Amino acid sequence: MKTARLPLLLCVLFAAGSSFAEDAKDTDSPDTLIATVNGSPYPLDVFRMFYLERMQQNQGENSPAFQQQAFDEFMGLVVASQEGERRKLEGERNVVAALQLERMKVMSNAALSAMAEELKPTEDELKAAYEKVKEQAVRTEYKARHILVKDEEEAKKIIKQLEKKGDFAELAKKHSTGPTGKDGGDLGWFDPKQMVPPFAEAIAAMKPGDYSKTPVQTQFGWHVINLQETRKAEPPSFENAKPQLTALVQRQKIGEKIAEMRNSAMVELNEEIVKVTPNEDAPEAAPEKK
Repeated sequence: MKTARLPLLLCVLFAAGSSFAEDAKDTDSPDTLIATVNGSPYPLDVFRMFYLERMQQNQGENSPAFQQQAFDEFMGLVVASQEGERRKLEGERNVVAALQLERMKVMSNAALSAMAEELKPTEDELKAAYEKVKEQAVRTEYKARHILVKDEEEAKKIIKQLEKKGDFAELAKKHSTGPTGKDGGDLGWFDPKQMVPPFAEAIAAMKPGDYSKTPVQTQFGWHVINLQETRKAEPPSFENAKPQLTALVQRQKIGEKIAEMRNSAMVELNEEIVKVTPNEDAPEAAPEKK
């Protein structure tokens, strides 16, 4: 194996423009090393896990520059961890606790992945979930314009101009301080949940063609609103929603299984540390048979 001092140029695993998975296709053995640093071997599998975590953090970026950066960070991690071992820090109380916690997280994630494979939802469960999603998806969407100004008096003057048949879009272009002003105040279609409460409440009380007769105040300023159209939002089709439904039902089933396991676990609390408050709603335990 090639020996070199850090920093290293990453040129073996990552050819320019190629992907990590493609370059690692001939290195499937768990014994395959990525490097031996100061005499200590480091498996390629460990670097793979590190690299995948970094890719997730960077939204899937896989450029040669990112590959080099990830490799440099990994080597920094290697030499820093070796320094921790040299200082015999593995016995430090907080280090012991942190290592135990990390192991628990890894084992938990592995168990959850295995459970997800075993608890795949049936077609009937997916359809039942879809019916609930459809009910929740029923909502009204709005298409509107608005004019945003700094003070109430200016908003009232604009409303008076509208009462005299002023053109809303032209008034928005002239007076609105909001980013939509140049477009005549056009907000397009939106769910009222996307808007701050005073704006959403005002527009919900209007009819298409109306404009607000009194200014609406929000943290952004004073609004004059023109409601153009409303429509009922259509839920996605069952087939289009299936991937999201599958993930939703799996999470529910796993949550139920974890709750069942937690409730049936034999737990002996250290009552000097954990103060137990009696649950008055809980059923009394059956007396032991003699």
